[in-house]
Amino acid sequence: MNFFCKLIAPRPTFTQDMSPEEAQLMQEHAAYWKEWMTRGNVLGFGLVADPDGAFGMGVVNFDSPADARAFADGDPTIRSHRGFAMEVHPMPFGFVRS
Repeated sequence: MNFFCKLIAPRPTFTQDMSPEEAQLMQEHAAYWKEWMTRGNVLGFGLVADPDGAFGMGVVNFDSPADARAFADGDPTIRSHRGFAMEVHPMPFGFVRS
C-alpha cells in the first residue's frame, strides 16, 4: 500500500530560522528517509515550499497502515519531541514511474 506522509515543522518559519541543532536533526531526518529508500519503502520525498509554511512530504510503500505509522514514528524529527508532527494518509490510487 502507498501512503502520503506530511512532516509538519514546529513553526511556519522553521526553514528560515532553524537552529544549528535543528539543522543537524534535519540531516538525520534525510538520512533516515534515504536509508528506507534503499530498502525500497520510500518512493520519493522532499520539501514543499508552501507560502503558509514549508513542509516535508514523502510517498512510502508499506504492507499496512500500522507499518507506515511505525516508520513515521521512527523518524528522528518525531523521536526528538521538538514539536514536529507527521501525518500519514493512505493513497488508494496513484501511479509510480518504474
